[in-house]
Amino acid sequence: MKDYGLDLHCQMILEEYREILPEAEAVKNEILSMLRKAIADNCLMVAAVEGRVKTESSLAGKLELKGNKYHFLSDITDIIGVRVITFYTDDVDKIAAIAENLFEVDWENSVDKRKMHEIDSFGYNSLHYICRLPGHELRFEIQMRTTLQHMWATMHHDTGYKSDVEIPREYIRTMNRLAGMLELADDEFARIRTSINDYRRKVQALVDDGDFERIPLNGDTFRKYLTLNPFDKLNRRIAAINQAEIHSTSLMPYVEVFHMLGFKTLGDIERLVKNNGENAYQLAVMQIGGTDLDIISSSVAVQNLCIVYELERGGGVLGLKTLFDVIDGESEYNRSRAERVISQASHLRFMQG
Repeated sequence: MKDYGLDLHCQMILEEYREILPEAEAVKNEILSMLRKAIADNCLMVAAVEGRVKTESSLAGKLELKGNKYHFLSDITDIIGVRVITFYTDDVDKIAAIAENLFEVDWENSVDKRKMHEIDSFGYNSLHYICRLPGHELRFEIQMRTTLQHMWATMHHDTGYKSDVEIPREYIRTMNRLAGMLELADDEFARIRTSINDYRRKVQALVDDGDFERIPLNGDTFRKYLTLNPFDKLNRRIAAINQAEIHSTSLMPYVEVFHMLGFKTLGDIERLVKNNGENAYQLAVMQIGGTDLDIISSSVAVQNLCIVYELERGGGVLGLKTLFDVIDGESEYNRSRAERVISQASHLRFMQG
């Protein structure tokens, strides 16, 4: 057993540490398990949940420096250390709420370093709780900080910024400037996420209200629009031609198609369905009416709507080939496919008008 040259009092604390080491490892694992489950149950995404039990050499070094400060091992609050690293600043408070619900928090010894506001304190702006599991005597520390704060704290440690070696002022000034940039970035990431979430809620409300003219067409808004099943009625009508089964497929690739057609809002898609639905159906009759096809894709309605729209605006073979290139990828086969569709559609009234 290693002799660290400690006085008798510190040796007794170290011996107590050796005795409780297996329990400390078990407690650490239980803490991590409880945190990970609660974080998942609350649908939070974090960068890391990690923990450690202080090594014997690390504890000996602490006792060598501050041994007279501690009467018993239980006075040392970071024998077990846990860290939760979040992506966003506002998630730190959510993790804190989880910790408060799971553990007994020693408020007197806990500290919110975010409130210190020193110019060079960014990397140490963690929220630190001293806690214990209900029914356990061992206390432990939970550090909660963002990824940028963690990166900064790690860099400080690795560069020896807090060591006894005096750092030239020019380096300190540069590091403090960088700290300010990182703190601004941390705040801006949180602000942007809040703004995006507010925007999505607003879009969902507009979709629910049917106020499609005010909703710009993009991937996010189109995905919400699809929850209203805008093409289902036409799909069912087309499937009834052959009593076919409808196979579900993603319609998200059609966002690019609609942009190609010049659509700007969800209102443009609403008018497409209203104004071109009958012609899209008649085109489907020409395509599958004389076949024994008994399975159709859920994209058939929106595809035929786009075909009819392109033909009505005079796109011809080149317009249809471009449309098929966007949907299925560029291919010379799409030209002959476009020619075949035009031949089928030539018998329909809207092509003869």
